[in-house]
Amino acid sequence: MHSMDGAAVVVTGAGGGIGAALARRFRAEGARVVVNDIDPVRAAAVADEIGGIAVAGDASGIVPEARDALGGAVDVYCANAGLASPGGPFADEQIWAAAWDVNVMAHVRAARDLLPGWLERGAGRFVSTVSAAGLLTMIGAAPYSVSKHGAYAFAEWLSLTYRHRGLKVHAICPQGVRTNMLTEAGSAGDLVLSPTAIEPEDVADALFAGIADDRFLILPHPEVAGFYQARASEPDRWLDGMNRIQRTWEGAER
Repeated sequence: MHSMDGAAVVVTGAGGGIGAALARRFRAEGARVVVNDIDPVRAAAVADEIGGIAVAGDASGIVPEARDALGGAVDVYCANAGLASPGGPFADEQIWAAAWDVNVMAHVRAARDLLPGWLERGAGRFVSTVSAAGLLTMIGAAPYSVSKHGAYAFAEWLSLTYRHRGLKVHAICPQGVRTNMLTEAGSAGDLVLSPTAIEPEDVADALFAGIADDRFLILPHPEVAGFYQARASEPDRWLDGMNRIQRTWEGAER
């Protein structure tokens, strides 16, 4: 029922990290994989390694080229490309705009290109790499946190709107993953994410377990479910706890 043998798969941001792990796993399961990355060298390296097809460029507009490369159809689209954007509300507006464009609007544009075909044939799978920041938040990174909330909301909207028409949607929400993005998170990442960081391959394993179970929400760190529940049931207590982490981080930064 969930075999990926022969499936046409696109993974954005697949030149390294989680995206590369997803591309490797889909290929190992027998899928035909388009490896997308904004860096053509990185895209080509992963594609060559796995026997995939490199399609370099901005993730916002690659669906037509990827579809052609796969023979006219896409079965699975992994909206994985993301932008780590530290800073608070006073961050430059270009930082806010870039975070929104990459972390949310790229997903919207891909869905806009893919949905007509998927709805016509009654099948399609959209995988959104969100982050636990999209369920919770991340200290020191307002543009990232806010845009990842948007990515989660869009994935949720897609699922509730089209699931009866054959669309499968999965939102992957890991905490720390040992990638360049974790390094870019700096001291905030060291404090909050590094102690429980997992490997990109663990995220791929979690996704495939979620696909097997037909689950929308994929939590590579199971403890995130408890944090999410606490946030919903006792928001002020949860905010107090997060504020303590914020104060610890501020103290370490001085």
